[in-house]
Amino acid sequence: MNIHARAIVTYRWIVFLLAAGYCLHQIFLGSWSGPGGPFRYLTIWALFLSFYSASRMLALSEHRITRRHEVTAMCAAVLNVMVVFLYWRLYFTDPSLVNGNGQIIWYLEYYLHGLGPVLQIIDALFIACVFRRVWRAAIPLLLIIGAYVAWAELFVQRFNDKPLGSVTSGLPYPFLNSMEWADRAGFYAVNAGTAIGLLVVFGLVGAVLYRFARPQIAALNKTNANPINKAPTP
Repeated sequence: MNIHARAIVTYRWIVFLLAAGYCLHQIFLGSWSGPGGPFRYLTIWALFLSFYSASRMLALSEHRITRRHEVTAMCAAVLNVMVVFLYWRLYFTDPSLVNGNGQIIWYLEYYLHGLGPVLQIIDALFIACVFRRVWRAAIPLLLIIGAYVAWAELFVQRFNDKPLGSVTSGLPYPFLNSMEWADRAGFYAVNAGTAIGLLVVFGLVGAVLYRFARPQIAALNKTNANPINKAPTP
């Protein structure tokens, strides 16, 4: 796919501006009632990673950079899938597990846990075609997850009193506060494994898609290499 085409540039501007707008919303209007503010939540980490990825994809389309930032886009896509899956699984089990019986703001929830991730995945999978040699993203992805776990356990829990659970308090998601450390460690490990599993799945899907797309890409490159097509002589 020609990432410099007007339609792709327009799409990437839309993705970028939406991500930027929601990042600004979190900075200025997000919940800063406790230490860490909105950055207590993995969803907001995924949002800011999405914003950075969107900015790089747009810059690439506009010829402002040459580095493809494939690892960035892969990590953003996988982290977004994790956020969407975890959020809605817990929400449909019991909304209080993630929201603590708080009021849901629809335009935040449906973007952060729906539209935003979908827009990122469409770009990464179908436009940028980044899911090649996916093992390159495994360590960065695990480092992001590890950094968030350390942040939640060592900072957020220590300096926040709410939410309150049966075991501890302060962890950003209410259900975590009713789990012993060993159970939480197991939960984190399972989700880290899930992230790697998602990366593999994206790699397999990408391998199939890009295999069928390769002839079209080759034809497009050939056309771009010979842009002048002479009209037949009458």
